[in-house]
Amino acid sequence: MKATTLIAALALGATATFAYAEGYTDTPMQPNGKWHVHDPNRPVPPIITPGAKFSEMAAAPSDAVVLFDGKDFSKWVGDKGDVKWTLKDGYMETTQTGMIHTKDDFGDFQLHLEWATPAKVEGNGQGRGNNGVLIFGRYEIQVLDSYNNPTYADGQAAAVYGQTPPLVNASRPPGEWQTYDIIWEGPHWDENGKLTKKAYVTVLHNGAIVQNHTELYGNTPYRALGNYDKPMPPKGGIYLYEHHNPVRFRNIWIRPLGEVK
Repeated sequence: MKATTLIAALALGATATFAYAEGYTDTPMQPNGKWHVHDPNRPVPPIITPGAKFSEMAAAPSDAVVLFDGKDFSKWVGDKGDVKWTLKDGYMETTQTGMIHTKDDFGDFQLHLEWATPAKVEGNGQGRGNNGVLIFGRYEIQVLDSYNNPTYADGQAAAVYGQTPPLVNASRPPGEWQTYDIIWEGPHWDENGKLTKKAYVTVLHNGAIVQNHTELYGNTPYRALGNYDKPMPPKGGIYLYEHHNPVRFRNIWIRPLGEVK
């Protein structure tokens, strides 16, 4: 989500040598009692090589709502009105003009999207290809260039931001298109405002399961622990961040999930 400061350890000797560890140890503890939010000491997921690159975009199923087909922003709105992102060659790209979100709201869903960070690497850690899929404006699945790019485990690509690292790091090299498939089950409150079901998410990154029906602690704030402090509507928009890092998106579709009958 947001870029962090770097903790530098100065080595002994006349020549200054720095070892950098991105993250924080002055943040709240996770509910498991083992790690702080954005803890630089938390073990990072093992790296895997995803399957062969796809040559064509994944076609949307017949019952899907196509949110972006590379032609226009008709399903989206910006922070201050019309979307000001770049539109070309079948994709959209951030332009430092604020986040965007869908005009329509959704409940439980299956979401597919494809994204890419710049082929030319600039920056490091949270300052490299930073973006995010923000469900209902509250729950973030991190987008980041996590290919040979160390950062805190709960902030790398496909993490439930600030909460749960992905099971593996399935990132492709910078510049290549990557896929997210997100299956979302939202939280529920009863008529008295009591939480009756927490949110759960399953995420596939480049075809590999990286979040397996993961329980969310609540929303996903920066440097803080999420919570379900108040009832929220059962539906909401899909948001894409803008963190001053150029990131491209294409082929976005969603399938609302109904109840089993």
